[in-house]
Amino acid sequence: MNYTFREILPYYRRNLRVAFPVMLTQLGAALVGLFDSIMVGHYATTDLAAVSFSNAIFFTVMVFSMGTTMGITPLVGHAYGAKRWDKIAPYLANGLVYTLIICLLSILLLAPCIGLLDKFGQEPVVVACARPYYILIVLSILPHLFFCFFKQFLEGLGNTFVAMVITILCNLLNIFLNWVLIFGHMGFAPMGAEGAGWGTLISRTLMPLCFLAVILCRKDWRQYWQAMRRHMIRWSDIRRLLGIGTPIGLQSFSEAFLFTASFIIIGWINKETLAAHHIANQMADLTFMLALGIGSATTIRVSHQLGKGDLHAVRMASRASVHLCLLMNTIGACIMIFGRNYIPYIFTDDPEVIPIASSLLVIAGTFQYADGLQCIGAAMLRGIQDVRVPMRIAVADYIVIALPLGLLLTFPVGWGAQGMWIAFVIALAIPAVLFHLRFHKQLKRIEHGTKSSF
Repeated sequence: MNYTFREILPYYRRNLRVAFPVMLTQLGAALVGLFDSIMVGHYATTDLAAVSFSNAIFFTVMVFSMGTTMGITPLVGHAYGAKRWDKIAPYLANGLVYTLIICLLSILLLAPCIGLLDKFGQEPVVVACARPYYILIVLSILPHLFFCFFKQFLEGLGNTFVAMVITILCNLLNIFLNWVLIFGHMGFAPMGAEGAGWGTLISRTLMPLCFLAVILCRKDWRQYWQAMRRHMIRWSDIRRLLGIGTPIGLQSFSEAFLFTASFIIIGWINKETLAAHHIANQMADLTFMLALGIGSATTIRVSHQLGKGDLHAVRMASRASVHLCLLMNTIGACIMIFGRNYIPYIFTDDPEVIPIASSLLVIAGTFQYADGLQCIGAAMLRGIQDVRVPMRIAVADYIVIALPLGLLLTFPVGWGAQGMWIAFVIALAIPAVLFHLRFHKQLKRIEHGTKSSF
């Protein structure tokens, strides 16, 4: 399909209007981990390795749980676009029940690992430092998932501003608490990694409370809260959320599992290499948050336009998102590649960690394109509520292909942590292509009425 720049320009503007607050929200979420790493890294390399190791285990479950809450956005967005207001309150009511179930399941999965941290082959000093930090971030999963649910619900209504404000304010609080508790200011004893855990728990607890206060204070949103009591509990709505959210969660889990396994595998080399890997991963996460923000906006825009029945707008909005993502990827890649000799010093002054981190940042820069495009492709498919096939592609690619390839390149080939990052690039390029091909195939099916109705 041919189009001019003048035709697509409004779609850039509309996508950015929705995406910009989400990008700041996602960036803010990433900055929590970034500032934890920077402050803990300057406290001690052992504490940095402990935070890295703990988060690797925690985020495998956390990413799955967060992914399951993402199912609410296309459902609410489609209802909102179609002006089916009667469907929104039931999704809010049963989404809260659904989120509570996911919270309990997540804690049941994470809690047994507290006594098993010494079974992952890490150095004993790292495990001893990691355990108190790990316990605190496990406790933080309950408030954080309710924040994620409220965020996804309002994004379905087209509002991305509230989550941005709450995230920025609570992250500033987290940074202040880190400064107080990690280094021991204002009369507190230095706590290192454990202090970072307390800062995270306190700030995450406040986030859903702020969201709830905003919903209750705004009349047009309060009506959904007041009406939801008439719709709780409806198992058909919970099954609908499970049907969309679980495949998204499993897709997110498979990618997180790959990165978690990489932390454990690289930890077998030594703590310096693990710390360097953590630095490269933190920078990749930071730039990925921009792509994730555009992806969230893509799901919102696609679901709204699909609800209106405007397939031309669906195509143009998705195409605009691809272009915006490539621009952000290029900026992120340039920062990492050209700043590779300077960025590691932000995290640590350990002379053994810095050169390893510098080499990994070069590969992480090229990794941006595959990672960003697969994120946008998955978001486009979520917007049309096509989640099962992408889940199968992701599980097969990340676990069956990427993980064995990463092990092969890291140890038998002898490329170390660089081999694992090369496997990352290859692994994410495959779904990046397949997701986009499937999206355009599914749109043609919808256009010709061969895809089932929503």
